[in-house]
Amino acid sequence: MTVAANPATSATRRRWRRFFVYLAAAGPGLIAANAGNDAGGVATYASAGAQFGYSMLFFMVIVTIGYVCVQEMTARLAAHTGKGLAALIREQFSLRLSAFAVFAFAIANLGLVVTEFAGIASAFELWGVSRYICVPIAAVAIWLLVIVGSYRYAERVFLMLTLVFITYPIAMLLGHPDWKQVALHTVLPHVIWSKAYLLVAVALIGTTITPYIQLYTAGAVVDRGIGPEEYQYERVDAVSGAIVSDLVSMCIIIATATAFLHTPQVLSTAAEAARALRPLAGDFSSALFGIGLLGASALAAAVVPLSTSYAVAEAVGVERSVSKSFREAPLFLGLFTAQILIGASVVLLPGNLFQLIINTQVLEGVVTPITLVFLLVLANRRTLLGAAANGRLARTVGLVTVVVVGTFASFLVLLTVGGWIGLNV
Repeated sequence: MTVAANPATSATRRRWRRFFVYLAAAGPGLIAANAGNDAGGVATYASAGAQFGYSMLFFMVIVTIGYVCVQEMTARLAAHTGKGLAALIREQFSLRLSAFAVFAFAIANLGLVVTEFAGIASAFELWGVSRYICVPIAAVAIWLLVIVGSYRYAERVFLMLTLVFITYPIAMLLGHPDWKQVALHTVLPHVIWSKAYLLVAVALIGTTITPYIQLYTAGAVVDRGIGPEEYQYERVDAVSGAIVSDLVSMCIIIATATAFLHTPQVLSTAAEAARALRPLAGDFSSALFGIGLLGASALAAAVVPLSTSYAVAEAVGVERSVSKSFREAPLFLGLFTAQILIGASVVLLPGNLFQLIINTQVLEGVVTPITLVFLLVLANRRTLLGAAANGRLARTVGLVTVVVVGTFASFLVLLTVGGWIGLNV
């Protein structure tokens, strides 16, 4: 006698099965988005909270909408074409435009590699460890992870590193923020009309929607072999990764805003942010901030140079995969090695690492709108994607995102370069 299955039990099993399928698909989108909370991201979000309290939270909600749109388009392009972003630019645009795009990616990303090792050094300096000890060790460890392992192995390590971001929500909760004010500033705009506020707002865009995240997402989707059939799962990975990443960013803003609520100031070192949290959350807060900064920097120190290697190798049409050996992919792995060596070496020079991290964001301010224009044009092309091309809503949201990011990025460049040459822009 056959016993009929309980409909409720069957539905529950289907939901759990679907959950585990989505969990298994997690990877490129989640890793890339969380890598965006790198040393530059932590520095910028902490500065936003320290200077302007909770007022940046509504702005971050708007940024998140654009971020989700960009990440979804990137994953869709890679899954439906089987090609990375740089490869698509090479095939769909002129040689000059392709060369310009790849050169811009490479220059901006090299600056970011330096900031990631600066973040590692800043984190260890919170615990009294010299940069001359921790940076070389970290550089060798990151290099070995990519050179020796396969993509699957490296991805597992990257996913484990994303777990460190739980430190920021914990630090936020230990600080006991004013939840009523947090809620009000999240759902309602609170704009402060000043040059400093505008500069931080632009920096938030530049550090959240960064080109290397799109380059890595596309390259990793291809490297993992995700095709149109698996895209529905990768779409969840890309969208949820962007949302989770920005929730962590908002936790950093809330934590530092609470710490500096009555004494707003411009941060000059990571230690200042950690010390400010101590009266609210105890000595544990300093450790939490340092662990978060270290994990974020280590993750991005691998992802940023990989994104450049993917872009250059795709642009010239040679082998590119973490799973390949040096003999099979010499340009891909050689570029990765060179970036690790340069980034670690520059950080060993004397200087204020925290200011180096923040100032480097101007390079992303130049390259971000360029990347988004290429991305939007590619995602709109039905000759490339067919039915998977952007619909009317996606085209509209994408266009608004490109225009807004481009405008704000232009302000960032103008304000930063003007400050460098002594002009009151």
